[in-house]
Amino acid sequence: MNKGFLKSAVAIVVVFTTLAFSQIKKEVNIEASTVTWTGEKVTGSHQGTIALEKGFFLMEDDKIVGGEFVMDMSSIQVTDLKGENRQKLEGHLKSSDFFGIEKFPEAKLVITSAAAKGNGKYGIVGDLTIKGETHPITFDVMMEGDSAKTHLTIDRSKYDVRYGSGSFFDNLGDKTIYDNFELDIVLKF
Repeated sequence: MNKGFLKSAVAIVVVFTTLAFSQIKKEVNIEASTVTWTGEKVTGSHQGTIALEKGFFLMEDDKIVGGEFVMDMSSIQVTDLKGENRQKLEGHLKSSDFFGIEKFPEAKLVITSAAAKGNGKYGIVGDLTIKGETHPITFDVMMEGDSAKTHLTIDRSKYDVRYGSGSFFDNLGDKTIYDNFELDIVLKF
């Protein structure tokens, strides 16, 4: 009986060891990767960048099975303005009216599942955390060689980013800022 138990235990260890080592982390080159944001309001839009702090895809048999990405919210920059206007908007975006970077210095995306759609395209399901609020998100990722691209549309009001939102405040008129903002992400490995 002991011999059979020992053989079973060894077999289980071998199976779990094999499974554990079949997944690899594909680390993102954060200096070569870009996250570009666009926010719109009634009277126009603004664009800028946010730096990735770290990130990886979890790969199994060269397919995405998971991952985690962290953005440094203190790195928010505005690229369509200059001088004092740029500084004012960057300061406002970092304030508690928007992303509250003193209390919430990071935003995080954790991939919970991925499904290959063919030709390097994946359907991704994940949990996005901004300002301590976590909500599910779905999107597609296109993998090509040593890079991946995606476009996300995020409803900021779900993450307690309500400043200027017509969904929460009346009579804003042309000062209304739309709830959705866009992220265009290019990851390099």
